[in-house]
Formats: sequence, C-alpha cells, structure tokens
Amino acid sequence: MSSLKDRITEDMKTAMRAKDAERLSAIRLLLAACKQKEVDERVTLDDAMVVALVDKLIKQRRDSVAAYESAARPDLAAKEAAEITVLQAYLPQRLSADEVAAAVAAIVTELGAAGPGDMGKVMAAAKARLGGQAEMAQVSAAVKAALTK
Repeated sequence: MSSLKDRITEDMKTAMRAKDAERLSAIRLLLAACKQKEVDERVTLDDAMVVALVDKLIKQRRDSVAAYESAARPDLAAKEAAEITVLQAYLPQRLSADEVAAAVAAIVTELGAAGPGDMGKVMAAAKARLGGQAEMAQVSAAVKAALTK
C-alpha cells in the first residue's frame, strides 16, 4: 500500500511524460508545500497531514480566485480554479451536509456540550474526527447550529 505522497509523486511523473504543464505546476506546488512542512517541522508527513495540507492549499486558491475575480482578472482566476481541480483529486470522499450535521451532533452529545461557550472544544474534537472528510467552514456552521438548539 503506497502513501498519498507516493501517489502524488507518481502523478507528477505522469504529468511530466504527458507534457501537461498546468497539472504538473499544481502537483509540483503541492509537493513543494509537503517538503517545506517536513523541513520546517522535522517530520515525515502521513496521509492525514498531506490531506490537511491539500485542504489548506485549496482554501488559499479559493481566496485567490475571489480576489482575482473582484479585481477583474479572469485569466488568473481561471488558473487558480484549475489548480483547485487538480488538488481536489487528492482529497478523500467528502461527507454530505447531513453526514456532517449527524457527526457534529454525535460529538456534541458525547462531550455534553451546551451553548456557544463550548464551541472551541467541540470544534477541536470535530477537526480531529472529520479532518479531510469535510470543509472546516461547513463543520463550523454545523457546530454553531448544534450548539444554538
């Protein structure tokens, strides 16, 4: 069983052979971010850490797309959107909104959380359990909804 990082490296080689410049650029960006994190923190990234990194890069790209669109630069926005598409291939299957809400409700019950004051501890548990399976913005909204009931 190979790791996600190995799969990304193989995809980079495939993109190089196919002379797919856009895909290659996005994959190299991801591998550089992985290497940077490994060097900075002196760790070897496991699949969960790589997924978290991919999530972070996608969020950055989405922010860039919004900024480029508001600055009337559709060419740059399209480039960022293409990178998002490439990066999303490395994320696990995402949970639906109903599945996220159910998981958050279970965490809230498990922790005995009540009210907005417990948001931090519920989010910490949700991030540990749902990291990579759902966008944290979606999880945060579900936690707020569960704690205000």
